[in-house]
Amino acid sequence: MSVGESVKRVDAYEKVTGRAKYTDDLCPRTALVAKVLHSTIASGYVKSIEIEEALKVKGVVKIVTCFDVPSHTFPTAGHPWSTDSSHQDVADRRLLNTHIRYYGDDIAAVVAEDEVAASRALRLIKVEYEAFTPLLTPNEAMHATSAPPIHENYPDNILCHSDFEIGHYEEAIKDPDLIWFEGEYDTQMVQHCHIEPAVSFAYEDNHRMIVVSSTQIPHIMRRVIAQALGVPFGQVRVIKPYIGGGFGNKQDVLYEPLNAFLSKQVGGKCVKLELSREEVFTCTRTRHSVQIKLKTGVRADGRIVTRKIEALANQGAYASHGHAIVSNAITGFRHIYQQEKAVKADAYTVFTNLPCGGAMRGYGIPQVTFACESHMQDIAEALHLDPIAFRMQNAMQLGYKDPFLGITCYSSGLKECVEKGMEYIHWHEKYPAYQDQTGPIRKGVGMGIFSYKTGVYPISLETASARLVLNQDGSAQLQMGATEIGQGADTVFSQMAAETIGFTLDQIHIVSTQDTDISPFDTGAYASRQTYVSGMAVKKTAALFKERLLSYAAYLLKVPESTLDIQNNEIINSVTKDCLITLPALALEAFYNLDYASHITAESSVQCKNNTISFGVCFAEIEVDLALGRIKILDIINVHDSGVLINPQLAKAQVHGSMSMGLGYALSEQLLFDAKGKPLNPNLLDYKLPTSMDTPDLAVDFVETVDPSGPYGNKSLGEPPAIPVAPAIRNALLQATGIAFNSLPITPHKIIEKFKENGLI
Repeated sequence: MSVGESVKRVDAYEKVTGRAKYTDDLCPRTALVAKVLHSTIASGYVKSIEIEEALKVKGVVKIVTCFDVPSHTFPTAGHPWSTDSSHQDVADRRLLNTHIRYYGDDIAAVVAEDEVAASRALRLIKVEYEAFTPLLTPNEAMHATSAPPIHENYPDNILCHSDFEIGHYEEAIKDPDLIWFEGEYDTQMVQHCHIEPAVSFAYEDNHRMIVVSSTQIPHIMRRVIAQALGVPFGQVRVIKPYIGGGFGNKQDVLYEPLNAFLSKQVGGKCVKLELSREEVFTCTRTRHSVQIKLKTGVRADGRIVTRKIEALANQGAYASHGHAIVSNAITGFRHIYQQEKAVKADAYTVFTNLPCGGAMRGYGIPQVTFACESHMQDIAEALHLDPIAFRMQNAMQLGYKDPFLGITCYSSGLKECVEKGMEYIHWHEKYPAYQDQTGPIRKGVGMGIFSYKTGVYPISLETASARLVLNQDGSAQLQMGATEIGQGADTVFSQMAAETIGFTLDQIHIVSTQDTDISPFDTGAYASRQTYVSGMAVKKTAALFKERLLSYAAYLLKVPESTLDIQNNEIINSVTKDCLITLPALALEAFYNLDYASHITAESSVQCKNNTISFGVCFAEIEVDLALGRIKILDIINVHDSGVLINPQLAKAQVHGSMSMGLGYALSEQLLFDAKGKPLNPNLLDYKLPTSMDTPDLAVDFVETVDPSGPYGNKSLGEPPAIPVAPAIRNALLQATGIAFNSLPITPHKIIEKFKENGLI
């Protein structure tokens, strides 16, 4: 057995010894260096750029401005493409921009022999702007009258609007027995803060553009670069080495098209483009800030009759993943709780003159879950209901089927997750004990539940491939188009292959690098899809590979194939379990038999047309110092239903990392801007990312269900653990103080201000 075991990561040794090669490690020392000139206004136009003095800097090879690049636009979002134009992303990016849409927009680039020369040249470029008053909030942008639109083809600055209604809302609200609750909730803009910055190098080889990049989506990137350069897809090759984290930021095509263009401008020479940490904060992608209004009609017994959500997402300057984020949020809203009569949703995504919002771990669900779980807690408190019983009374049940998308709840361990979390945190003792406290130091317990889809079907195409090749020693080479970005994908794919074939894990050699010339096609690492969708491709390919091994063994042994099986790297009699021939011996015959040599390989692809739902809960116990406005996490646990765990230890590590992100989201992280749209804290000193000193012990547990739609009974895990942490902490603070905090992050200055307003200090 391999699936279900906590085996060591297959890439552990290379990474801990420093042997793993990342993009910068592979870049030739002779590569030219590119630096980008960013705008110093948030809204307006570039009227002129003077580069004469910059060109005189020793070592400068080329300077390209926004007036030198092609005029056509291209999309950057890491979504599966489609031949159906309605499923294609908004193409609103140029390589460099004359129309400035945020502070830090790309207006010119320098290519030089080294970083010093490139930086000196940047400082000598003179830019003349026509500046406008920036629009920094969705409300400002939607109702602007004097400022020109951020994108000419969106005159009201609304990228997209969507709504849905299940049941008859206007009829449902006439119910005289309803008790109404309303709430407004705000979530902030944050950054991914992966260790490795955005980096790539590009060069031409045999009239083809080669781009080596730290990316989650090599096959998608190939297509986008080709679209940006205006060349056929086959003229672009993308190579993804080891990657130092992404969390969704590298699920966008960032500076790779510009890097490829710059290489072409210098005759195909190798050009490296690496962003500084400040550039990563401002010029890549962020998690959307979302304003959410909820209205709920409830009976006195706690049954939800009708619900309404209004959501307003701050997209920033360019479309990127765009409306998909808030659309996913309102879909998640209709999933986790079920109402008796009607639910209605209304969502807008609005362009503003701020950095671009894109994909980030959870994809809109952390935002809506904070709002939803805060709201549910407020209702329970007001009606004097048990907050957990109230949730479970209304939560999604096994067998639920989404009326629009058809996504079905095939398995649910939510009830068991909640029970485990309650037992761990001692809810029955602490929740009543912490009611109605007084004094300067108070404690509280809180919780929040969530649901999360697995992959992007049916909203987008879901497809994946895998390849297995027999080696001469009886081991097998596994190639995936799916990307390892630190989450442990290569390890679980290896376990899946070993399990299905009958090999021991050490006989599966996975190729961690993706290369679009060589690797089978896969759309990449996002949507917690890889063990589910790419896992289907592994299982299908491994079964085909096993079938071909057994077919060749039957030829050698002159026995029916039906009497054979593979176990522990041996061909065995399926009844007696006796070893008939070892895999190394079989492989030698397959490669070198004079009578019948056969190079045994298998490759297959799947188009996944299914989806399923994961569940989980976070329980938190906190202590709050009223005078200091400081929250201390005393204890915290996430309990997850992610189906069958392929590797329990890796699953636990995933939850630890994601919970840490949730802590920062709840308590400290926020990108700040001045009135002109200039970022105030785009660095790891001023941006308050939690350190090891701020992180408590993180407890993790699981409830394993067997999901019939998953290739091994598994479903999503990578993103979900970040979702429920913030509302659990918020609700613990509510219990401790009686004060509801409806905006994130819950920082000391916010706490002090609200405590003063409510007379606590």
